[in-house]
Amino acid sequence: MSGCPDVGWAAPARRPDVRDQPRAMANDVLERISDLVEPSLRQCGVELYEAQWDARGAEPVLRLLIEKSGGVNLDDCERVSHAVSAVLDAHDPIEGSTPYHLEVSSPGAERPLRRPRDWERALGMRVNVRFRSGETTTVVEGRLLAVSDQSVEVEVREGRALRAVSILVADIAGARRAVDI
Repeated sequence: MSGCPDVGWAAPARRPDVRDQPRAMANDVLERISDLVEPSLRQCGVELYEAQWDARGAEPVLRLLIEKSGGVNLDDCERVSHAVSAVLDAHDPIEGSTPYHLEVSSPGAERPLRRPRDWERALGMRVNVRFRSGETTTVVEGRLLAVSDQSVEVEVREGRALRAVSILVADIAGARRAVDI
């Protein structure tokens, strides 16, 4: 799968200088940003995987993780960056006109599985699932066979045999796509 490197296409967003930069962003602001950029993303042929605000550096970064069938490439990231910059400049959804960098990239080959749609998109793919099993934590890796509101089913290899493991969604501590080698 060809994807944008972790750095992706970064373009500085044009904002007036403000000395007081917020270090955190409310979820409702990220949702508003997501709603604003969705039409532009659709026109570019991609979908928003996640919007993130990273204020750890000298200048905060608004990171848009995008995906599409067949994978995301650098041209996709650049096209989305230009389209989204214009929308964000016009609507200025970030309180206080805080200067920030816009970064557009792929969520990566081993992206986390958090939402139901992430799981549904991973059907048939290799996944790594960490879950509670009694007093211990168990990790399985294999092909995702099924997803429901209550459980997921992963086909794992035991020696030469394959078997399906059913895991309750409530017991899942973490999951991600796994690279098939």
